Amino acid sequence: MMRRLLIAALFLLSAFPAFAVNPDEVLSDPALEARARALSAELRCMVCQNQSIDDSNAELARDLRLLVRERLKNGDSDEAVIDYVVSRYGEFVLLSPRVRGETLLLWGAPLVLFLAGATAMILFVRRRSGQPTGTPLSEAEKSELERALKND
Repeated sequence: MMRRLLIAALFLLSAFPAFAVNPDEVLSDPALEARARALSAELRCMVCQNQSIDDSNAELARDLRLLVRERLKNGDSDEAVIDYVVSRYGEFVLLSPRVRGETLLLWGAPLVLFLAGATAMILFVRRRSGQPTGTPLSEAEKSELERALKND
């Protein structure tokens, strides 16, 4: 029984997103806070690397969350805040990189690989469909087949 309760509790806890934003970081203006959360979800924690700064408990993530909120309070647009963070930390700080000349390979590689695989598969199937399958009949099998066909 205790094991079931523990599993149920863990399931309930995992169903809710774990935000690392501390109460002292939250802005008093709900609209600014919503913008800050949206921007924080787009920025990668440079320590955790696969978490947004909104989800990370790292000290650097906290500093970035405070920086985003400070820039928003100063009147920066969302794009200006992102540009500022990217200018300091590089494109890697974005969880979803921008489509630019430097990132075309990153964005285009999945499509190119898919097309190459589909082309290879089509060529393989076409080559195989023209080839006979099995082994040729022996003389004894041919004569038996001719006799069976004549008897019908």
